[in-house]
Formats: sequence, C-alpha cells, structure tokens
Amino acid sequence: MHIVIIGNGIAGITAARHIRKLSDHKITVISGETDHFFSRTALMYIYMGHMRFEDTKPYEDWFWEKNRIELVRGFVEKVEPQSKLLHFEDGKTLAFDRLLIATGSKSNKFGWPGQDLEGVQGLYSYQDLEGMERYSPGLKRAVIVGGGLIGIEMAEMFHSRHIPVTFLVREKSFWDLVLPLEESQMINRHILENGIDLRLETELKEILPDANGKARAVVTNKGETIECGFVGLTAGVSPNVDFLKDSGIEMGRGVLVNDFLETNIPGVFAAGDCVQLQNPKHGRRPIEAVWYTGRMMGETAAHNIVRGGQSLIPYDPGTWFNSAKFFDIEYQVYGTVLANPPENHAVLYWEHSDGRRSIRLVYDRHTGGILGLNLMGVRYRQEVCVKWLESGTPIEEVLQNLGMANFDPEFYKEYENDVVALYNRQSGRNLTLKKRRGLAGALDFLRA
Repeated sequence: MHIVIIGNGIAGITAARHIRKLSDHKITVISGETDHFFSRTALMYIYMGHMRFEDTKPYEDWFWEKNRIELVRGFVEKVEPQSKLLHFEDGKTLAFDRLLIATGSKSNKFGWPGQDLEGVQGLYSYQDLEGMERYSPGLKRAVIVGGGLIGIEMAEMFHSRHIPVTFLVREKSFWDLVLPLEESQMINRHILENGIDLRLETELKEILPDANGKARAVVTNKGETIECGFVGLTAGVSPNVDFLKDSGIEMGRGVLVNDFLETNIPGVFAAGDCVQLQNPKHGRRPIEAVWYTGRMMGETAAHNIVRGGQSLIPYDPGTWFNSAKFFDIEYQVYGTVLANPPENHAVLYWEHSDGRRSIRLVYDRHTGGILGLNLMGVRYRQEVCVKWLESGTPIEEVLQNLGMANFDPEFYKEYENDVVALYNRQSGRNLTLKKRRGLAGALDFLRA
C-alpha cells in the first residue's frame, strides 16, 4: 500500500514516523516549502541569530532514507480522490492508496488595498523568513498588523536588529480576546518597555505603493500615514486548503473530518492546522492551529490509516495547554482560562511587584475544583498541572502542593508562598504550603 502525505510539518511528519513504526507500507511525504522537516516555531531564532537552519531540523537528513520515507519537493495543484491521483504544478502526477492532507495554515489577508505589494507578507513558512531577510537590509521601519503571537514574534525579530517597529493592534489591549485583562496589560507594558511603537485600537486601512510596486507606507483607520518599507500581516492564520477546491472533499473553513480524522472520501484523512473537526470536544474549537494538537493528530491519523476497520481510535486532544514568549516574559496556560469568564469561575490572581510575573488559578466557585492555570514569567510542570485539572483537584489542595509544580531552574526565586498567603487573606483561611518535594515528589504524585 502506498501512503502519501501532503505537508511536512509536525502533523505530517509525526504521521509518517508512526506509520513506519506500525507498518512496512510505502510512504511518500510531499512538501513545496523545504526538503526536510524543521521546527516552525524556531523560525524567529534563525533570523535573530540564535540558531542556524540546520539546528532546527529534529532529524538528520539521512533519517528519511534509513526509515524508507520518500521525500518529494513540489506543490500539489489538484487532488482527484476518486481516481487516487495527485497533480503537481509542474505537470507531474502521483498515485496513492491512502492520502493524508497535512498542509497547515496560511497567513490571513482581509482584502486590504495593497496587501499583495512587495514587502508585504506574513510569518508562517520558511519562504516568509527568507522574505524578511530580503527586506531587512536598510529597512528604516516595519509595520506589523495584528496583535497575536505571530505579530509579537515578528516585532521581536526586527527589534533584535534595531529596526524600528510600529505595532497596530485592533483591540483595546494586546491579545485581550485570549488573555485576561491583567496579563494583557502586562504585555502592553512589556512591549512599550522594549521600544515598540504600540498602537492600540488601530486598524490597517490601506498599504501604499512606491513607484516600483513595493510598500512605502500604511494608512490607518485613524487617518494617519506611517512610512515603512515592510508590512507584516499577522492577523491570524487560516487552513491552507485552496488547492482542494472542486476535489469532492468536504470543506468548511478547513478540511472537515470526523472523530477519526477521516474525510468524506474513504481512504483520505487530514491532520493538523488544516483540519476542521465536525465534533470538537466540549470547550475546544473546531480549528486549533497549535503545535501539540498537530503532533497528536498525526499520531492518531497514522494509527487509523494503517489499522483502520474496527481498530479506529478517536482523536482526543486532552487537556488544553499552550506556551509562548512575549519578548522576555514566558507564558504558559493549562486548562480553561478565559478573558471573559462565566459567573461560576472564581479566580485567584497574584502578580509580582515588578509587573513581569504572575500566577492565575481558576477554579469552580461552587465545587472548588481547579479549572485552569495561567502563568507569566513562572514555569510549572505540565504533567502536574494536567493531572490536577483532569482530576478536578480542589483549589486548596492545589495551593498546598503548588511548589510541586514549580519547574523553574535551581536558584530561581519561588512565589508559591506568596500565592498561598494571598488566598488566605482573601478567604480567611490559614493554609500552609507543604514542603516542596521537587522532581522526585512530582514523579511520586504522577505515579499515584
């Protein structure tokens, strides 16, 4: 059986690896982006000089031939699932028996005048990194549109080369559709501290060209013209599925799949950012463009492609988590932490006096069970947090054992006593933090 995978990101490559573990089937991975799989989240570090491209490849180049995974460089232009045939832009074709679509995302464009000018792009692919490199020499100012994780990454990249940045954020505060108000305001301050020209409640209206068809300025919804030589469009991403039009594969915003990551066409599966779940788990979105969900989908798809029949297993994303970095402030979230929580969500929020560290615990007001943790500038063990959340551990038990979750390096200052003291002041209780048990204690807890 010939299994073809379109896309060599985390979903596609995870699937390829697990298909090989499970079978001796022929595997072909197609990518128009790069010859080999690389860590997409590390693109910014290549630009900033912290890593070389070869450092971002998790596997040596010989890995693929050794594991009999054939790599094909090219763009698929059309899919004919009924005849099980792929058509490439160069006119070539490739037959398959089973197909996995794992084509990831593309940067959003919303019809702004000038959005297709030279010097206007997003930050998702390796080619986007090459574009930033091409336009950076002599660049006097970059304008970034969209206040999310990709936007702040791009801002940090230009900032690392002392290129002035203007950051247009439509919302009243940075990423305030996701972050609670206190954390959002913390990041506002941090962006400004780093010398970024942050413009809140400001939208892009138009991008103006120079005589050569390159971006020279943007016009905002407030009527201001900002001179710039580069415009970063980072107002989110959407599934990269345009090439599937008229294929017969059912589409929404992404490739529609059932609980087993199957499309409406037998033998055709999809995984990763390009997927739209028909029946997402309670509290989860139908499209989740996150690294870890792509990895989990890839593993699930591999099993179902190889085993099939009565052995299908449903995709289970588990407990929500995510992590990122806002310049120097690391961010972790586990479980349910909402910018606008419902009435039954009680919150314990502690913030350090330096305004660069915070711990937020969300719990059910009626049952006391822990619902979510939001961390800024503090690291907690994922496994410990997930076990608390999946068990619905009472907030007071979590607080008494909070030190067990701390994952900061040795000699870092710890703040768990401050969090417990804050809870005691607010509740009138007299809880004490149990002695921190470190990694050994955390492992004992996880085994229990």
